[in-house]
Amino acid sequence: MHVYIIGMGTRGDIQPYIAMGLGLQKAGHRVTLCTSENFRSLVDEYGLPCTCVYDDILENMNSDAGRAVLDDSTPAWQKLKAYVELFKRSGPMQTRMLEEGWRAAEEARPDLILYHPKVYGAPHFAEKLGIPAMIAALIPGMVPTSAFPAGVFPPWRLGGWYNRWTARFMAKFMSMGFARYVKAWRHANGLPALRRGLELTRTSDGRPIPVMHGFSRHVVPSPTDWPAHAQMTGYWFLDRPATWQAPASLVSFLDAGDPPVYVGFGSMAGPKAAHVSRVFVDALQKAKVRGILATGWGGLTASDRPDTIHKIDNAPHDWLFPRVAAVVHHGGAGTTAAGLRAGRPTLVCPFVVDQPFWGRRVHELGAGPAPIAQKALRTDNVAQALRELVDDEDFRRNAGAIGENLRQEDSMTHALAFIEAQLAALRA
Repeated sequence: MHVYIIGMGTRGDIQPYIAMGLGLQKAGHRVTLCTSENFRSLVDEYGLPCTCVYDDILENMNSDAGRAVLDDSTPAWQKLKAYVELFKRSGPMQTRMLEEGWRAAEEARPDLILYHPKVYGAPHFAEKLGIPAMIAALIPGMVPTSAFPAGVFPPWRLGGWYNRWTARFMAKFMSMGFARYVKAWRHANGLPALRRGLELTRTSDGRPIPVMHGFSRHVVPSPTDWPAHAQMTGYWFLDRPATWQAPASLVSFLDAGDPPVYVGFGSMAGPKAAHVSRVFVDALQKAKVRGILATGWGGLTASDRPDTIHKIDNAPHDWLFPRVAAVVHHGGAGTTAAGLRAGRPTLVCPFVVDQPFWGRRVHELGAGPAPIAQKALRTDNVAQALRELVDDEDFRRNAGAIGENLRQEDSMTHALAFIEAQLAALRA
């Protein structure tokens, strides 16, 4: 079977799809991964066949307007203005993504499409090719449940109706922004008009699209009200390339004293990077804790720091996290999973989207302190949280138990079984 995987977004979005591709390849399937041109070299490192498209959306989110949306200290009126600006730019981007995505899928001629929910054109590509498609989701929210709200919504205790409503609202809101472009693409490519409107989790004739979720029941309890076509498989972890070697300076720092605390926010720190860096440099010193500050691509900076704080651009989480005392990050799904997999107490400082959800889950699991939002970061409260991270025995014990469960979870076997079961159901 030739499986075509389409994933767009940040590096954290793409890595699980590379892992999925490698797992499918190991099981004897042919795999082609379609992603942003920005990540071609990353995919090439792992030897997966890759077809790339130009991802304007990444550029859009790295613009001034995109940064304003990501910054939770942006005043409401400025954030609204930024959303309007992003919306104005999005039309040509949406059209281009559909056209380039379709050309890549048509050239691949696969038997199955697995896709990130952001790639809303994928089920329509599959319909044109006459093949099935399945959603490969990295965060909750695609399938309504009474158990918890969709990842971007606050955890208001209003009952199951609210939790189910959040998923339906999110799907409706997203489809409103994409519907006109999908309708235009379908018309241009000879597909019938959508009778039911654009539904992100259903085919054009109303059948549900199977959804496998790339996170673990050990972190998010599996909802009892999900239908058979929705399932958690466990995380799809991508380990470091076999050729990667740790910088000598990093190894020396790790060997020079007590295990440090890792601090990294990827690209999330944005325009507040200098401020966030200063807060954590000061807080690490006040807490008398050694630290590793990961600057990421466009994230934190740390030009003025003591010898007890080491700066890196990045390092594979599967190598670094088991060597630190605890981890501090923005709460991206992948980084949260990597920290818990290593069994390390975690402090989440969320910025946007699903990050507050993962921060709450870590705290509810007893694996770390309550999240500290970006706008609430201060030297004193961060220093206090850092001391809790390294001193609290309950955090260490709970995080260690979660890590043991995640390391034993055979996620790829679960994912492959789900794919086979859904294909059999579609053929029946």
